[in-house]
Amino acid sequence: MRKKSLLDFYKMKEKGEKVAWITAYDAPTGAFAEAVGMDMLLVGDSLGMCVLGLPGTVPVTMEECLHHTRAVRNGAPNTYVIGDMPFLSYQTSTADAVLNAGRFLKEADADAIKLEGGVRIAKQIRAIADAGMVVFGHIGLTPQSSGQLGGFKAQGLTVESAKLMLQDAIAVEEAGAHFLLVEAVAPEVTKVIHQRLSIPVYSIGAGVHCDGQLLIVSDLLGIFEAFTPKFVKKYANLAEEIERAFAAYRDEVKSGVFPGPEHVYNMLKGEVEEFEKIKDQL
Repeated sequence: MRKKSLLDFYKMKEKGEKVAWITAYDAPTGAFAEAVGMDMLLVGDSLGMCVLGLPGTVPVTMEECLHHTRAVRNGAPNTYVIGDMPFLSYQTSTADAVLNAGRFLKEADADAIKLEGGVRIAKQIRAIADAGMVVFGHIGLTPQSSGQLGGFKAQGLTVESAKLMLQDAIAVEEAGAHFLLVEAVAPEVTKVIHQRLSIPVYSIGAGVHCDGQLLIVSDLLGIFEAFTPKFVKKYANLAEEIERAFAAYRDEVKSGVFPGPEHVYNMLKGEVEEFEKIKDQL
């Protein structure tokens, strides 16, 4: 399997071929995704909620993002991997933004980075792109700034909000970003953004008028149960299966059914008798 490049994704856009990508946070998930030919993997700061049990994405650190990005790369060596820049890793200055973005490439072998925001982080996007890195913009419902949005709320539902979304999208492209992710934005607005921009535009909960779709892996598999956004489609309900397996294991341990004879390593033939002779001397 050949890893896709930036040019491959632009060719897919030209041909109208949709890009399918998911988040991943560990090597096994990366390996499963690569085995089925997933186009891209995002190591999102959503790992804060999906893996670390945090209430949101804001507490997630650079070290945690780098750690999980490296793990995904280990599991998916031939898949395009995007590292997600956590809160305050790029907002403080363009110098910090470039340095921290570069760490994803140098330390975690990521192919690109993603950062949230439009107009207000255009300088950081430009600086990272000018440093030779591939940049994913991210607008709409941006979890790191959800407090300013009044919570995890859909965007672009009013004319005023739609104008802001379009302004952010244009600013991201003009700043030199190579891709744009639009989250929880009204599809009518996403359609206009897709028509206006020349770079690939992807959706997570923003409708079909785009170049591909992203889903959070924990939502897709039915593992994350704290809440389920409207835009999520569960392709499995692994939470039930996991709980069933855990309960069955617990019951078999307590009843003595597990482990059975087939689950142990017996001494070699003839060694048991010899051991019985000397065990009391040990």
